[in-house]
Amino acid sequence: MLAKQLSIFLENKSGRLTEVTDVLGKAGVNLSAMSIADNSDFGILRCIVSDPDLGYKVLKEAHFTVKKTDVIGFTCPNTPGSLAVVLKCLSDAGVFIEYMYSFSNGDSANVVISPSDLKLCEQILESKKIDLLAASDLYRL
Repeated sequence: MLAKQLSIFLENKSGRLTEVTDVLGKAGVNLSAMSIADNSDFGILRCIVSDPDLGYKVLKEAHFTVKKTDVIGFTCPNTPGSLAVVLKCLSDAGVFIEYMYSFSNGDSANVVISPSDLKLCEQILESKKIDLLAASDLYRL
């Protein structure tokens, strides 16, 4: 089950992350999960939000460079090696994970991935009975 993620380009300067969170907060858009990858000049904030369309709109209006992309969310047990089992199924099928972020919550871990082949990835996860997260559930975490 595919979900929409926002990817926001941020200059590496003080206050930019605050500006993003302020714009989203004032619009009533909640952040469910996020990850920042950076280099010396800029960063990419990848996030799952409660309303991707509204989040995209208000960030564009605030002059941020933002993109909506499809990702896949799933849960696995929050135990050593559980994620490795899932990732092995994907890598054995030739699915490359471009990036991933995750967060645990008690006995389970929620994982967001951007695979090289969305359809194949989804098919493999479903065939292995991996608990996929519906977009609506991911947006409400």
